[in-house]
Amino acid sequence: MQLFYNHTLETTSTEIRFTREESKHIAKVLRKKEGDVLHITNGKGELFIAEITFSNPSQCIAKINSRETQTKHPYRLHMAVAPTKMNDRYEWFLEKATEIGIDEITPIICDHSERKVIKPERFERILQSAMKQSLQYHLPKLHPAVSFSEFMQQQSQGQLLIAHCEEGPKELLKNIVEPKTNTTILIGPEGDFSNKEIKIALDVGYIPITLGTTRLRTETAAISAVHSIAFINA
Repeated sequence: MQLFYNHTLETTSTEIRFTREESKHIAKVLRKKEGDVLHITNGKGELFIAEITFSNPSQCIAKINSRETQTKHPYRLHMAVAPTKMNDRYEWFLEKATEIGIDEITPIICDHSERKVIKPERFERILQSAMKQSLQYHLPKLHPAVSFSEFMQQQSQGQLLIAHCEEGPKELLKNIVEPKTNTTILIGPEGDFSNKEIKIALDVGYIPITLGTTRLRTETAAISAVHSIAFINA
């Protein structure tokens, strides 16, 4: 099944008009014609099954015949991950995290961050592509990049966890995660969180965790955490 994405679709929608770019892809690349069936999600957990009524590279129109709802995974995971120096590594994290299962992502700018600017439009496209590729109907929420201190001022619910490389007592992630709950996990930049940032996080209730015995890259640590949460909730 090939999945399309259109955020404008609502439960009551009866028709969809594709953009010029999408229409060209449908009519010219995929060679879809009138009467062919398309599967479209709005990224809100709904799948729309539609029949093409007009196929043209400039404008494709489809009539929605039915709708299905995908049950969401029984937990909510928010990953706050510092942007990596090499942008493609962060993009890899976004892609794989979406495939595995994640709900919210916040790029956090830390004291040791080497990259302080991101391209949200490109990140959004990667999330959409990964959602479609993995045949999921829930699009993760990408929040604007914020500083570490700003993120600490936000109200987070559920379990609050921070992974860092400094010495000190830490819980193994798999031993502390509570299934079917809200979880927020902080992953720092290549230079790790600063001592000041770790102290701030602990002061507001974050629990220090470890992901294993080896030192992981930022994006590897983030993916490891996402997979661990999904596995525990499987």
